[in-house]
Amino acid sequence: MDEQVSYRERISDQMLKDQLEAAGAVLVQGPKWCGKTTTAKQHAASVLNMDHPKMSKEYLTMAENDPELLLDGEVPRLLDEWQMAPQLWDTARYVIDQRGEPGQFIFTGSAVPADKSKISHTGTGRFAWLTMRTMSLWESGESNGKVSLLDLFAGQMKACVAPDSSLEEIAYMLCRGGWPGVLGRKREPALRMAANYVKAICESDISRVDDVQRDPDFAMRLLRAYARHQGGQVPVSTIHADLVANGGSSLTENTIALYLSALKKIFVIEDMPAWNPNLRSKTAIRTSDTRYFVDPSVATAALGLGPKDLMKDLTTYGLLFETMAVRDLRVYADAIGGRVYHYRDHNGLECDTVIHLPNGHYGLAEVKLGGETLIEEGAANLKKLAGKIDTTKMESPSFMMIVTATGSYAYQRKDGVIVVPIGCLKN
Repeated sequence: MDEQVSYRERISDQMLKDQLEAAGAVLVQGPKWCGKTTTAKQHAASVLNMDHPKMSKEYLTMAENDPELLLDGEVPRLLDEWQMAPQLWDTARYVIDQRGEPGQFIFTGSAVPADKSKISHTGTGRFAWLTMRTMSLWESGESNGKVSLLDLFAGQMKACVAPDSSLEEIAYMLCRGGWPGVLGRKREPALRMAANYVKAICESDISRVDDVQRDPDFAMRLLRAYARHQGGQVPVSTIHADLVANGGSSLTENTIALYLSALKKIFVIEDMPAWNPNLRSKTAIRTSDTRYFVDPSVATAALGLGPKDLMKDLTTYGLLFETMAVRDLRVYADAIGGRVYHYRDHNGLECDTVIHLPNGHYGLAEVKLGGETLIEEGAANLKKLAGKIDTTKMESPSFMMIVTATGSYAYQRKDGVIVVPIGCLKN
C-alpha cells in the first residue's frame, strides 16, 4: 500500500514543518517504532537510509572518507538512523553554513550516538530538536479532541459529550500502546506486538545503543522492577532492592544505573522533572524525577499484564493509566511549546502533572481512573496546591483539571475544577 495513502497525520507534522522553516536541520528523536521516519518522509525531498541492508557498509565507508557526498540530494534531505555515522552532524553543520538557507536536513534516530567523539559542534544556531513519542489518543483517532489544552490556557472551556469508551476499552488502549504499527490490527496480535517490542529492547537494543553487551534476562527483570515503580520518585537503591526481593540480583546499583542510562538513550524511559513554584510557605519541595516509560504498553508488557488483568487490579490500573495520561499530555504540551512536570513536597502534597508554557502560564492536572470519590480527592489536591502558590511572584494557574479514564462528559465544576475524560483531549 502506498505510504502517502495510509499515513495518519501526527501532531509532529506541523511542528516539523515549522522547525524546517526556522532551522538549517531538524533532529527528530524518539523511541524506535514510534513513527519518526514515516513522518519525516512526508516532509523530505530525498532520503538516505543509513541502515539499508545492502548499502549500510558503503554508506559508513563514505561517511569516513567523504561525508559531504552523503548529504548531496534534494532538500530537505532525510538522514535516517544518522547516529550510525555521527560525523554527519558536523558535516551538515558545515554545509548549512555554506548554503545559508533553512530546511536543508532532517536527522532521525532511535538512539543517542554511541561515539560522540566524532561530534565537535553542538549544533546551536543550525539545528532544531523535535521529540516524537508514541501516538496520543487524539492522533490514533480515539479522542474526539473537543477539549484543547490551548483553549484551556485561553480560559475557554465548553462542556461536551465524551466518547463512549468503557474502562475495559481504555485498558486495551493502554496495553496496546500508541505504536502506529498496531492501529487497525486485531486485538491479540496488537497486544503481542507490544510484548515483542519489549523483548527486542532486552535482546538487542539495550546493547546496540553503545556496543556494550548486556544481559537480556536482567534487562527484562529491570524493566519489570521499573514498571512496578511507575509514577514514583524512587532512587536506584529502591529499584535494586526490588530486584533483590523479586528473584535476586548480583549486579550493583552502579550497574543498574548504567542499564537505566542505556534505556534512556534509546528513549524507552522518559522521566519527569520536578516543578519548583514560588510558594507562600517555606515547604521543602522534592526535586527527584518521577519514573515513567515513554508508553504504558512497555510497562504492561514487561509485567505480563493484559486488559483483563488490569480490570482485576484497579490500583495497578490507576498507576499505569497515569503513564498513559502523561504520554498524551506530553504530546499535547509539546505542540504548544510547553513542558510537563510533577510536584510533590515534603508534607506529601502532590500534583501528578503541571503543564508549563514558556510565557509563565501553567495548568495543574491530576490523573484519576474516575468515580466521584477519586474526583473529589483530586479536586481537593488541586485546590490545596493552588492555594499555596505565591501569586505576588507568579500567576495563578490557568486551569485546574482532572483527567479521567472514563466519563460521559467533560465539564467544569462549580469550584472551577475541570473534569475531562482522556478521550476528549487534544493539543
